[in-house]
Amino acid sequence: MLFSSLPFLFSFLPLFFMVYFIIKTRTMRNLVLLVFSLIFYAWGELIYVFLMMFSIGFDYFFGYQVSKYVAADNRRIAKRFVIASIVMNLTILGIFKYTDFFISNLRFIPGLEGLEPLGLALPIGISFYTFQTMSYTIDIYRGHATVQKNVTSFGAYVAAFPQLVAGPIIRYHTIAEQLRERNENFEDFAAGLRRFVAGLAKKILIANNVAALADGVLAMSGSEYGAAGAWLAMIAYSLQIYFDFSGYSDMAIGLARMLGFRYLENFDYPYISKSVSEFWRRWHISLGTFFRDYLYIPLGGNRVSNKRWIFNVMIVWLLTGLWHGAAWNFILWGLYFGLLLLAERFFLQNNILKVPGLRNLYTIFAFIFGWVIFRAESVAHIGEIFAAMVGAYGVFGTGSFTMLAENEIVQIPYLIAIVAGIICSMPVSKKIKAYLEQSHGGDVIIDVATLAALTYCVFSLVVGSYNPFIYFIF
Repeated sequence: MLFSSLPFLFSFLPLFFMVYFIIKTRTMRNLVLLVFSLIFYAWGELIYVFLMMFSIGFDYFFGYQVSKYVAADNRRIAKRFVIASIVMNLTILGIFKYTDFFISNLRFIPGLEGLEPLGLALPIGISFYTFQTMSYTIDIYRGHATVQKNVTSFGAYVAAFPQLVAGPIIRYHTIAEQLRERNENFEDFAAGLRRFVAGLAKKILIANNVAALADGVLAMSGSEYGAAGAWLAMIAYSLQIYFDFSGYSDMAIGLARMLGFRYLENFDYPYISKSVSEFWRRWHISLGTFFRDYLYIPLGGNRVSNKRWIFNVMIVWLLTGLWHGAAWNFILWGLYFGLLLLAERFFLQNNILKVPGLRNLYTIFAFIFGWVIFRAESVAHIGEIFAAMVGAYGVFGTGSFTMLAENEIVQIPYLIAIVAGIICSMPVSKKIKAYLEQSHGGDVIIDVATLAALTYCVFSLVVGSYNPFIYFIF
């Protein structure tokens, strides 16, 4: 079930809020959240909801055991349960996400040509909730979190529908107190609703429109769309992936706020970054901090020799690429950014990164080229898109913008969405909102704009606009 869908907005969500706010006790509200979250997940993953429940059960058990042995000052046994939790979560993730990828590559080895892929469907959100449950047992072992003895509350943490299928990755210690004590009130509900609608507008008004353009162009061959089409498509895709994912994060944060939870921010205007390293401090913050705290720092971080630091960086980015998908283009995408981070430290920080304007331009090209690798359907497709971008097929290839327009691949609403996306990828709206909040009558203007955006989004859903979600595949 999508947040940007009529069944969610007009069936699931009203029913959930009605039941949730009728209940008065904290434990029962957590139970309502858990039950509705499992229903939400089962809507599209009926079989895999049992996998979700299994994950909740074994990590609840492992967390309890880790806490017990840490309290008894037997960290050796506690560590075994931490390792068991990590192994179990990574095994589940590996079986469903990576088995067929490894089988497809093993088939190139003589004698293994007969291996057949298992064809397992990828459970939605498995990359997110397995990381959450792993962090729970690790944080208990490290003393950063206390055990949750109520299995209902733990289940509500893992399965909470606002962040269940596409994040952000919520660390248990950031909401542990909120599971026990949170204050649902009208002010938070209203603020959460505004944030939800802002995310919905990002998704429907910008991401969906630029997605239709990017997908329409890239469905053709590079020789057809040429350099102009390639650059137009990749600018559109860069905006699509940002507004798709940040829009989902806004909706998740808004829904959580309506329930009294405070989720941490997941995006901080990454496209205004002045370096690739800054870009990754602003993009998908919850994933970046996860890899930093649970992999990069344990490997030694940057407090090691240069050779070891290079190893640490490349391992983190190899795994970051693999986390995003079981395909060679994702591996190459991760290694690409790892190499850029090395280049910035050893070569670029004393020249390009010190020149205002040039450093911004460098970063823009860096992430657009990165999205080419990410978006491509194969390694060969990466080469085809890059070839088109550098003019190997001419400015327009064998086609033209007239042809693209006649085939409804390029439309005025899509171009307007690109302009709106470029403007909104900068903190313009944030400054306008801050100004209005300090102005007399500003709240009324914000509420009217929120209502107008919601109305238009609902209208778009009714007429059946293009409505994919990129990060559902992860």
